[in-house]
Amino acid sequence: MTVEWNKTVDPLGKTTQEFRLLRKSKRDVTGALWLPHSKIKDTLIVFGHGASGNRYQAPICSLANRFIKNGYASISIDGPVHGLREIPPGGREAFAQELRSPTVIEDMIEDWDIAIKLSADKTKLADKTIAYFGLSMGSIFGIPLLSSFARDSNKVVVATLGLLGTTGAVKFLGNRFKTDASLITSPTLFLMQLEDELFPRDGCLELFDSIGSSNKTLHANPGLHPEVPTIEIDYAFQFMLGHIEGHLTNPENTPIAQ
Repeated sequence: MTVEWNKTVDPLGKTTQEFRLLRKSKRDVTGALWLPHSKIKDTLIVFGHGASGNRYQAPICSLANRFIKNGYASISIDGPVHGLREIPPGGREAFAQELRSPTVIEDMIEDWDIAIKLSADKTKLADKTIAYFGLSMGSIFGIPLLSSFARDSNKVVVATLGLLGTTGAVKFLGNRFKTDASLITSPTLFLMQLEDELFPRDGCLELFDSIGSSNKTLHANPGLHPEVPTIEIDYAFQFMLGHIEGHLTNPENTPIAQ
């Protein structure tokens, strides 16, 4: 396998390192790595994007740049048929076709494992812990990814998940999500939209209830699937940074770090 690195800027104009791992028999793994200017702390922030986006989909760039200001490297990879490995017609339509593959989830877990190892090599930090942020498709793949670390209960420090349920658009994966979610033991923030046109309330609540962590928080807001309020993204950053650094006691009263 060969890895190509390219220094570039994200949509916010901030420096990032794009990578492409070339494989002969499987699809390439593509993504972006944001690195702090100072010493890198030993938790990697891992981002998964939605079905209509790519490695730079909002709010990933904004959050990644806030984390690097606090000393944490961040990584985001393209979905299975997204971004630099897009398959026409792209977006949700291409993803719906990809979901028919019986190995779609295992293939993405493999991609994530490769990307996390690449970041460890690039940052010279081995065996680091991770913090995960991924909504919608970012949870479709993020929940199984986090469950794959169940054998190492200290690997995942904190997670933000949501915009997903056991019913609705991907209900055929509902039982898989419940099983995988039950293995997640890290502090978890779960976001849902009350008028979500893709994932009804009952399925979102069932998935939240399935999360195995004893420290989990549910935030529900009015609006359709893509209408998550900006304040919730700010809260997610606060929630995650507080748990990563071990000083979160009452998140509702903790000032948002910049």
